[in-house]
Amino acid sequence: MVDTVIDWAQVDELRADMGDAFPDVVKVFIQEVEEALASLTATADATTLAETLHFLKGAALNLGFSQFADACATAENDAHAGQTETIDLDAIRALYAGSLKEFQVGLAQRAA
Repeated sequence: MVDTVIDWAQVDELRADMGDAFPDVVKVFIQEVEEALASLTATADATTLAETLHFLKGAALNLGFSQFADACATAENDAHAGQTETIDLDAIRALYAGSLKEFQVGLAQRAA
């Protein structure tokens, strides 16, 4: 399990690579992740869950959402194993919300 909620080194690298486009990347990330999270349902089949969780994991890693990515990876593995009943979608959503808040606070502090 990753200890940090946000991998700030990853965020800083992405910000340096994207330059002025970084805020747009963040907006697209938030929009796509929230759409994917909204599409997750406990009644979805294992393949659909695994695919969505894989997308979320990749998006999270790109923007440095370490704990969220770790939770998505664990849930993705459970879905691949057919153990969808062990996946706590509410906990994944809550972890994303907490990560997003920490990310936004951290960005504001780094901009000051």
